[in-house]
Amino acid sequence: MIRKLVLGLAASAMLTGGAYAQSIKIGLSGPFTGGSASMGVSMRDGVKLAVAEINKAGGIMGKQIVLVERDDEARNELGVQIAQELINKEQVVATLGFINTGVALASQRFYQEAEIPVLNNVATGTLIATQFVPPEYKANYIFRTSANDAIQSGMIVEEAIRRRGFKAPAILADSTNYGQLGRADLEKALEAASVKSVAVEKFNIGDTDMTAQLLRARQANADVILTYGIGPELAQIANGMAKLGWKLPMIGSWTLSMATFIDNAGANGDGAAMPQTFIQTGNTPKRKAFIAAYQAAYKVDRMASPVSAAQGYDSVYLLQAAIEQAKSTEGRKIREALENLQTKIDGVVTVYDKPFTATDHEAITANIPVFGVVKGGRVVVAHDDDIAGDKAVRVKQK
Repeated sequence: MIRKLVLGLAASAMLTGGAYAQSIKIGLSGPFTGGSASMGVSMRDGVKLAVAEINKAGGIMGKQIVLVERDDEARNELGVQIAQELINKEQVVATLGFINTGVALASQRFYQEAEIPVLNNVATGTLIATQFVPPEYKANYIFRTSANDAIQSGMIVEEAIRRRGFKAPAILADSTNYGQLGRADLEKALEAASVKSVAVEKFNIGDTDMTAQLLRARQANADVILTYGIGPELAQIANGMAKLGWKLPMIGSWTLSMATFIDNAGANGDGAAMPQTFIQTGNTPKRKAFIAAYQAAYKVDRMASPVSAAQGYDSVYLLQAAIEQAKSTEGRKIREALENLQTKIDGVVTVYDKPFTATDHEAITANIPVFGVVKGGRVVVAHDDDIAGDKAVRVKQK
C-alpha cells in the first residue's frame, strides 16, 4: 500500500500547477478491494458518473473536477494515512466517501481539524455526523447522505416485530465498530418496542463458520435473525442455517443488499430483507436515467451495491451546488452553503430541498428508506405499497 501511495503522489507531481489551476480537486476514499469492495466500487462508480456529467456540462465555476482516489481497504489506520495525504499533499477542497464506520470515525477528524467538508455517502454509524458538533466544536464539517443506523435499526424492528409479528429475535453482529454500534442501536430499538433479544452473538470479519452462533440462537428458540455485518459474513449466516436445516427469516441493515451476500448465499439468501434508500428499479424518470447511464458506463446489468452507487452519485451534485452557491472552494464557505442550500437537487435517492442545516447534517430521515428483499439474485421492493403513487419519491421531513 505504501508503494501505491508513492505511485499516486508521483502521478500527481506529473500534473503541472497550471493544469490544476483550472481544476477543483476532490478526494474520493473507500475500500476498492477486499470484502467491502462491492460497496466501495459502486460508490466510486456513482461518483465518477456524476463527475463525468458535470465536467461535460462545463464543470464547477468553469473548472473541471479532478478526483483524487484512494483505496482505504476498510482499514482504519490506512484511512487515517489517506486523509492526511489528501489534506496535506493533495490539498483537496472536500472529500466524498467512507464506507466503513470505523474508518470514518478514525479518519474524518483530520478533515474536521483542517476545516475541509466531508460528504459521507455510505457509512451509517449513528455517531458519524455528530462526532464534532457545537458547542464543543465551533462548526461541524461532516455531512451525510446515507441512512444512519438509528434509522435502520428502528425500521428493522418495525418490520420484524410490528409488521411481521416475530417475538423472539436473535442478533448476529460482526465485531467491527459498524457491527457493534449497530447492535447497540438494535437493542435500543427492541427495548422501545418492549422486546428483548433471546440471543446476541458476535462474529469476526473473515469467519466462515457460524455454526456455534446459530446453534445458540436455535437453543434460545429464536424466530428471526437480525443482522449487522457485511456481505461475505452475512452469506455465511444464511448458508450456515441451510446446513443446519434451520431456516429463519433474516432481517438486517442495508448491507444484506450487497452482491457479496446475494452471490455467496445463492438461494439461501432469498427472502433476506433490509432498509434501502435506493432499489435498482426505474420507477421515476431520474432513477431510470441513472440506471441506464450506469449500466452503459460500466457494462453491467445489476449494480453490486445500488444504494452505494446512488448515494455516491447524489453526493457529487450536492457538493457542486454548495461550491457554486459559495462561489468559492474555501472549506468554511462550502460548509456554510451546504447548511443553507438554495438550489433544489433532483437526486436519485430523493429530492434534496435544504437537506442540511447548521444543526442537522443528515440528508436522510426515517421516512425516506423503504424495505427491500432478496429475490432471485436481486433486491426488489418488499412491499409494493411503499413506493406507490406519490410515495415513489420520499422527501426529508422538515
